Amino acid sequence: MPRNKVINVASREANLKRRLRRHLRSLGFEKAEDGSLCVQGEGKDVVRSLHRSQRDERLKANRTFLSERAEALLPYFALGSEIDPQKIAPSLERVHAGTWQGDLFRLAALTWSVPVSNGFGRRLRYLVWDQQNGKLIGLIAIGDPVFNLAVRDKLIGWSADDRSSRLVNIMDAYVLGALPPYNSLLGGKLIASLLRTRELYDEFAEAYGDTTGLISGEAKKARLLAITTSSSMGRSSVYNRLKLDGTQYLKSIGYTGGWGHFHIPDRLFTELREYLREIGHSYADLHKFGEGPNWRLRTTRAALDSLGFREDMLHHGIQREVFLCELASNSLSILKTGRGSPQLSSLLSADDVAGLALERWIVPRAQRRREFKDWTLGDLIELFGTQRATMRLVASKAGRRKGQIAGA
Repeated sequence: MPRNKVINVASREANLKRRLRRHLRSLGFEKAEDGSLCVQGEGKDVVRSLHRSQRDERLKANRTFLSERAEALLPYFALGSEIDPQKIAPSLERVHAGTWQGDLFRLAALTWSVPVSNGFGRRLRYLVWDQQNGKLIGLIAIGDPVFNLAVRDKLIGWSADDRSSRLVNIMDAYVLGALPPYNSLLGGKLIASLLRTRELYDEFAEAYGDTTGLISGEAKKARLLAITTSSSMGRSSVYNRLKLDGTQYLKSIGYTGGWGHFHIPDRLFTELREYLREIGHSYADLHKFGEGPNWRLRTTRAALDSLGFREDMLHHGIQREVFLCELASNSLSILKTGRGSPQLSSLLSADDVAGLALERWIVPRAQRRREFKDWTLGDLIELFGTQRATMRLVASKAGRRKGQIAGA
């Protein structure tokens, strides 16, 4: 390698190391006595703080989208005064790419305090509407699960070969939640319950039932037997004890190990890839089968190792509670053995599940807690963090246009 090339690589290494250390300190990470990462404090505020840089980056990247599309989409978000809990009528709508519904899904997901993934591989996305007022209750998106999830694989009893052949029957809910003010009415429990519905089972079969393995080339005959999800805030009060009419809709199966790459933002990940490419490392562009979470984790680990960092820099210590939704009463048996037909007698329609959820959670909550009525457009705008000024401008334009229409 020419001398100037060696100097350039060394300079890039030193700069990357400084930027990584400075970034981690800004999030609140410190170095423990053994050299591993640790963070002071606990609870939801700490988790939000650790994701702050990632969220700010995501919002900044969507500034043009907010300026151009939010005005037309804001009317689909409910104010507290527009909700009558006794008349809430949830319905599912499948979201397709390149539609205004897809734009609405994108806008709503930007309100999450912990940025949501774009999903990987197979995907089904849904808007959950309130038919009483035409407003958005929440979001559901399921996609390909991570390959390695210890608590899931232990529960099922999988060998490595079992997992390779049957993971195709599991999806992961990477977006799952209610929007304000429905969330204060326990709308999150309603949204989570809708995972276990006939609509999701049938639409998965239609879209992916004839799945062929990308690597093996073999026909998989996939069936949606189970959906995993995890709580971004550690232990979940929303997903726990999620039962309707005696049927378990979600059950806790343990916690993740606290490994991941969320604390390495996109801008630094891009530089890590460029560094790997410059030193000729194969992981820089080894993503033929999709830029999924496993590939990104391996790539980040390879770059950090090449820079001389310890592997446990990817051990951020934020454990997520993992939940499993079984769509068939014998899902675990089929997943373990590969034999049997799904028993779906307890799998209800979305309308039936919503009716049970309204009676079980929503209406009683509204009778006890009335603060949902106080939710305003200003409160919604605050959810857009660093882009709240952009959203205020969008909202004012929408208000002026509404006034012009009213006075016409």
